[in-house]
Amino acid sequence: MIERRHRKLIRRDLGEVPAVVLLGPRQVGKTTLARAIAREDPETMYVDLEDPTEASRFSEAREYLDLHRDRLVILDEVQLLPGLFRLLRGQIDARRRAGRRAGHFLLLGSASRALLRQSAESLAGRVAYRELPVLDALETESDLNRLWLRGGFPDSFTAGSDGASMRWRGNFIRTYLERDLPQSGLRAPAETLRRFWTMLCHRQGSLFNAAELARSLGISVPSVNRYADTLVDLMLVRRVQPYFVNVGKRLIKTPKLFVRDSGIVHSLLNLGSLHDLLGHPAAGATWEGFAVENLIGAAPSGTDAYFYRTRSGAEIDLLLLLPGEEPWAVEIKRTRSPRVPKGFRIATADVMATRSFIVYPGTETYPLGHGVVATPLPELMRRLLARN
Repeated sequence: MIERRHRKLIRRDLGEVPAVVLLGPRQVGKTTLARAIAREDPETMYVDLEDPTEASRFSEAREYLDLHRDRLVILDEVQLLPGLFRLLRGQIDARRRAGRRAGHFLLLGSASRALLRQSAESLAGRVAYRELPVLDALETESDLNRLWLRGGFPDSFTAGSDGASMRWRGNFIRTYLERDLPQSGLRAPAETLRRFWTMLCHRQGSLFNAAELARSLGISVPSVNRYADTLVDLMLVRRVQPYFVNVGKRLIKTPKLFVRDSGIVHSLLNLGSLHDLLGHPAAGATWEGFAVENLIGAAPSGTDAYFYRTRSGAEIDLLLLLPGEEPWAVEIKRTRSPRVPKGFRIATADVMATRSFIVYPGTETYPLGHGVVATPLPELMRRLLARN
């Protein structure tokens, strides 16, 4: 089993707050991680609310939780019992009065607006949120190209062959189209949703143009926005906002959209091997999305992520505003011999970046001039993690 570095972060959270909500898309490894945490302490209770036998314990939920008041209780698929959150608030308050301040509940659920709303309303001041992303370049550093091709869903990355990985991702996409997206309230034909998702992959990291997508799909602009919002809510797509700074220049003010897992991108584009991928026009864009997702995932808590672009061509692919308003500027290149673009130099001066990097698929870190450092993706991730 691949060691997930998020386990230590969740343990830290549980030592500070009564409840932790662990979010992420299906099949990202939440249950595996929760079971690993449960094995660390034999007193921990793990309950899978998707299992009818285990869920039946909650027919008398108050009494059941009272029996285990001194234990960490892990509740998997907690969104299946939406009325549970109010009860958990009372349980937390009772445990606090008994002198136990933290580490009461670990709640697992697929990301959804409903889950976030229910937990925020009922557990305000008692809960922390932790996202479990797909496997990243530090957890699988020995095979970066395989991670880029297959993506970071554990069953896809560890599949016995590229073909088996491709089949797993095809089934994953089908499940979302036929079950999860409709359950999230997105009432649209599965084929239309697939076409929309695929079009985002073709436009990976491009400025979001709802009108253009609507014309291509033959649907309304509000429908396109609704589709995009749902995929963002489910942590399948990331919306990166432009950074505004008063520099007296005309700035791009439209967000970018990235399909978050590179393996899903390649599946929807029918790129089943590294040979197929490297020969495809989208290779540079999918590498950029892959790097953006890994870097944002490694950034310290409280970091805001943007891109920066002026209409005259000055651009920063990823601007990380670290806690304390410290801007790190990142240019992402799929080349072994990166150079510093003029537009990047101008943009880093515009935003007064304190550090500037070009992330590339090499293995050495070295200066490029103009204060810019060529850096392998895992190395920059380690620098960001050191700031946590």
